[in-house]
Amino acid sequence: MIKKITIVASISTVLLATACKTSSISMNTEKKLTTPEKKEVVYQIFTRLFGNTNTTNKPWGTIEENGVGKFNDFTDKALKEIKDLGVTSIWYTGVPHHALVRDYTSIGISNDDPEVVKGRAGSPYAVKDYYNVNPDLAVNPANRLQEFEALIARTHKAGMKVIIDIVPNHIARKYEGKSNPKGVKDFGTDDDVSVEYKRDNNFYYIPNTRFEIPDTDKPLNGESNPLIDGKFNEFPAKWTGNGSRLAKPDRNDWYETVKVNYGIRPDGSKDFPELPAGYDTKSCQEHFDFWKDKSVPSSWIKFRDIALYWTAKGVDGFRYDMAEMVPYEFWSYMNSAIKVKNPDAFLMAEVYNPNEYRNYIRLGKMDYLYDKVETYDHLKAVIQGKTWPDGLSDIQHRMADIEHHMLKFLDNHDEQRLASPEFAGTPEKGKPLMVVSATISTAPTMIYFGQEVGEAGNENAGFGTHSRTSIFDYIGVPNHQRWMNGGVFDGGQLSQSEKDLRDFYKRLLNFSINSSALMGKFQEIQTANRNITPGYDIAIYSYVRWSDTQKLIVVTNFYSLASSNFELRIPADIIQKWNLKDGTYTITDQLYQKKTTQLRVENGQGKAQISIGPSESFIFQL
Repeated sequence: MIKKITIVASISTVLLATACKTSSISMNTEKKLTTPEKKEVVYQIFTRLFGNTNTTNKPWGTIEENGVGKFNDFTDKALKEIKDLGVTSIWYTGVPHHALVRDYTSIGISNDDPEVVKGRAGSPYAVKDYYNVNPDLAVNPANRLQEFEALIARTHKAGMKVIIDIVPNHIARKYEGKSNPKGVKDFGTDDDVSVEYKRDNNFYYIPNTRFEIPDTDKPLNGESNPLIDGKFNEFPAKWTGNGSRLAKPDRNDWYETVKVNYGIRPDGSKDFPELPAGYDTKSCQEHFDFWKDKSVPSSWIKFRDIALYWTAKGVDGFRYDMAEMVPYEFWSYMNSAIKVKNPDAFLMAEVYNPNEYRNYIRLGKMDYLYDKVETYDHLKAVIQGKTWPDGLSDIQHRMADIEHHMLKFLDNHDEQRLASPEFAGTPEKGKPLMVVSATISTAPTMIYFGQEVGEAGNENAGFGTHSRTSIFDYIGVPNHQRWMNGGVFDGGQLSQSEKDLRDFYKRLLNFSINSSALMGKFQEIQTANRNITPGYDIAIYSYVRWSDTQKLIVVTNFYSLASSNFELRIPADIIQKWNLKDGTYTITDQLYQKKTTQLRVENGQGKAQISIGPSESFIFQL
């Protein structure tokens, strides 16, 4: 139950490297970037799990026991159903070849040591070869790249963009580029390993010191494996992916990865050219031109070439893991190179420090950043009864100048499932959160596969923990599998409540991508109703969105146990902006087209009688 309480917020964010401190460059002259005409919807899919129909779900199970999805499982029918859900881009998570525990030596891939692999299937963020794809995902692993190229073509044919991961901050401890284009050398090939730091070294070193396996739980849950021997051959030891400088990382460090050096000295100072004042307002072409004659660190060039390799294959964009652990000058260098080749590239990034948002958008030339620390965290606190929804208005006002760039989500591979007991508790309680996420701003909306059918992440997969769908294990995703229906992709095994939930998502997302008002202006009407309107309960939140051709009133009830009845007030300034004369106007809910009410305008002020059920939302259109 939502209670009126005082909150002392302590937001835990990622510890940033010194290199990511806010620049002194003024941000006050930022030109407003052109906003797309329609809202975009990203569908994140954990590629390894999507097509898996095996329901065994044995903890620590092998591929043979638990199964694995393939690129070929994304049939034309599957892609059509995803498109019809209201999706404009698919983020295929875990595509680049990453470290895993499986023998592919027959096709020239070396085995990975389970002591520096998380889980059996491996973390998608410990990339082993950036110029090829995960062999687990191919029917014929030797032809895995061709199978992925075919998936790119099918996705484009279905009318959607293709997004994949790039993880610039770190790579697998045992990186081996078996598919490098001519002239491309592996990371670290030319490094001077006798020193901790040199600008063109790809890694940071702990000279004359051997790497030691961290004290962790037994790899593979104690299963025997010839490579499990208490040691991993790395001399000298390298810094670990999260920045640990210990030769023996802690069990909670990202010990399966090594940190990439971008020309940030160990003391945090920058060993590369910095962007001059005023570049926060300059175009991608101008950023690209700036770097043309500059000497930059080796790692910059390597990652730029990786990105351009994939865009040349038809990949439309990237999701950048932990982007704030890499200096924004590098992002200016790489993203401008991508945008000059493909101005429509979709570039989204994981950044969790609100003080850095504008740097990574304006100087780093990112299209979109995760809106986690603000909107996501607040919505989660609301549904858990820890705060009121009113703070959403403050968030929107705080980010008004960058609101289009703050991608909204409620579910992804890192977070607890929306429907899990640890988050909303039921998928139905998540509905009002979803309406707000999809309609409060012009930014894209992202959902995670299975979210639309109430996946709760209850499985004990092995290395992964419940409430999150495991990214480390071979596992089935039960609710999603019922929608797959053995590869028919028709929802044939879904319960009625799951079908109703997917119908809700389909209605909401399709409305959002076709609404001009959602790409227009926002104004909260919470203040006009809170503590003034009788019956306007503390779990209600409301706002208006409008364009020249569409006027919307959004009302949500975050409370799951009771209805609310009240006369909603529409302030005079909004009535004036909408050019409404005194009179009566019929407004209709756009989600289900069943609920109508009257907006009465008297003396330049509006009122509408609202009766809203538990966890219900309305998107009224004038």
